Amino acid sequence: MTPDQLITFATVAEHGNISRAAVALHLSQPAVSGQLRLLNEEFGEPLYQRDGRGIRLTPAGEGLLGYATRLREAFQQAHALRDAMRGLESGTLRIGASTTPASYLLPYLIAAFRQRYPEVVVTTIDGNTAEIVAALGSLDVAIIEGPAGLGLPPTAGVTPWLDDEIVAIVRAGHALADGRAGATLEVIGEHPLVLRERGSGVRQIVERAFAERGVDMRVALEIAGVEGVKEAVRAGMGIGFVSAMSIRHEDDALRRLHIAPEPLKRRFSILIPHAAAPSRAAARFLEICEDRAALG
Repeated sequence: MTPDQLITFATVAEHGNISRAAVALHLSQPAVSGQLRLLNEEFGEPLYQRDGRGIRLTPAGEGLLGYATRLREAFQQAHALRDAMRGLESGTLRIGASTTPASYLLPYLIAAFRQRYPEVVVTTIDGNTAEIVAALGSLDVAIIEGPAGLGLPPTAGVTPWLDDEIVAIVRAGHALADGRAGATLEVIGEHPLVLRERGSGVRQIVERAFAERGVDMRVALEIAGVEGVKEAVRAGMGIGFVSAMSIRHEDDALRRLHIAPEPLKRRFSILIPHAAAPSRAAARFLEICEDRAALG
């Protein structure tokens, strides 16, 4: 039994999926499976079982998980201390971001960071809000849309960041396409809707708004990702909901509708998994994010 095997086991248990854990660990899926196999052999009985497309821990695995998690946390804290002592002449910065900030904000932030600290290796992962929160233990910093919800480690810190508006989008020629003054949820709810996948920050906000107004949703399609929603709307599947920043460069094929009488707003947040002792790279990246917020 080695520390690497225990760290891998803790990461697989956190993600509930070997392939997603492999991405977080920057390893191949066979390498992760090989480490788990050796750990199973060390204990002489299965530590997990296949459960659909994921895994489920056995009682033996549950018993091991606490030790493996504490070892991984100690390793991450030592890694952060090393980076702080070495400065930013070298090192790594692991960033996670949910779909909208990953696509429309993160490239600019990384460009600014690399201009100041060119020797730091930056790696990124993206997913919906729930997936990024689940992966927080393998990151230095994360940007999410909407509330973090449950599942944050006790050491994590949450910093409110930028405000964002959620708008409805329709294709040109739709009955509501000329609604420059916006449309109410009651009016929008009379049409088929295209929603993001479950776990999406946008979807959570839209569902909450419809529920608070007592308006039923006629869901025509659920689809992953912002671009998937936009393409489905272009194809005439219905009305979609996206961040306003995601259509700032769109042509005339899509039209935006502000939600009336009150626009739908949400806030991006920055998560630091070890807020009391962030790596120096994470602290410097946070400074760049704060500079961006100051611009409005």
